[in-house]
Amino acid sequence: MRVVSWNVNSIRARLERVLAFLAREAPDVVCLQELKVPDAEFPHEALLAAGYHAAIHGQPTYNGVAILARVEPADVQVTLGDGDADPQARLIAATVNGVRIASAYVPNGQVVGSEKWAYKLAWLERLRGWLARTADPGQPLVLCGDFNVAPDDRDAAFPDEWRDSVLCHDDARRALRAVTAWGLVDTVRLHDAGPGPFTWWDYRMLAFPKGNGLRIDHIFATAALAARCMETRVDRDERKGKQPSDHAPVIATFAP
Repeated sequence: MRVVSWNVNSIRARLERVLAFLAREAPDVVCLQELKVPDAEFPHEALLAAGYHAAIHGQPTYNGVAILARVEPADVQVTLGDGDADPQARLIAATVNGVRIASAYVPNGQVVGSEKWAYKLAWLERLRGWLARTADPGQPLVLCGDFNVAPDDRDAAFPDEWRDSVLCHDDARRALRAVTAWGLVDTVRLHDAGPGPFTWWDYRMLAFPKGNGLRIDHIFATAALAARCMETRVDRDERKGKQPSDHAPVIATFAP
């Protein structure tokens, strides 16, 4: 099973790139983030013509997550389901070929100390609670997405520049470690000790040509599934060319 996580930063703007990527890579599952469309405007027909069913949790203008799969996703769940009336579309989970798949878009946090920062930390705590309530670390599960956290200094090309930012702050890193401590393995680090590979480069200040990247997009898996992870890689080419997302896809391949 080949699983991809990709923050496309608008499915409308990136649809042609997504379709070309699907044709080239033929993944089994793709977790998308930042759809930026309501459910009714998601391009189901184009993706179905490409061979992919879609489970979506959309939202106009902002956020939005989806799971694309060659077989129709089953047991679809949206939101963290904890009774919080949070209107932001940031989580979807479904079962594909016996594996529970979740696509998450963690809040950015904007500025350390702000209300949005508090929301980010609280959302990560809620994600940990969602895992505890709904999943079993002994069963196959993949949690993918844009986590807006670089786990340690290996995950920033220039760590001193980013250290106090919302993406590298110690509090954000601790919150992410609390999530993975539930029973998740960072599949990229199984195959690459770092520094990098990086997955996001700001559109501004020539960040991509200057190599000023961060690894904030992750594919985590429960231990038994992680033991079957044969390969992980980042498709940097998708950050190049015409109208790229500011994120590159992360790809993990699991043995049967």
